[in-house]
Amino acid sequence: MPLTKTFSKDKSKCKVVFSLPVDNAEGAKKLFLAGEFNEWNPTALPMRKAKGQFTTTLTLPAATPYQYRYVTETGVWLNDTEADCYVYSAFADADNSVVVL
Repeated sequence: MPLTKTFSKDKSKCKVVFSLPVDNAEGAKKLFLAGEFNEWNPTALPMRKAKGQFTTTLTLPAATPYQYRYVTETGVWLNDTEADCYVYSAFADADNSVVVL
């Protein structure tokens, strides 16, 4: 399931549903969302597991891209296979997923 975006009437905020299929979570029992919106805290945003998906919803200021990744309970960092785009991160020596608002 791709990222789902719902903009406020004035387009200043956007509700984003982040989701990752359980099959893409490398056997994770728990999954978290980390990114620029939470200072890359790997456990601050737990995701809910239901109907074969891990999901969480955030309302973010619009008109900017946000880099993010998913993190398993064992500390494995995963990209979103349905991200808007990807940006290389020298810190992680890997690509980060990006949601463009």
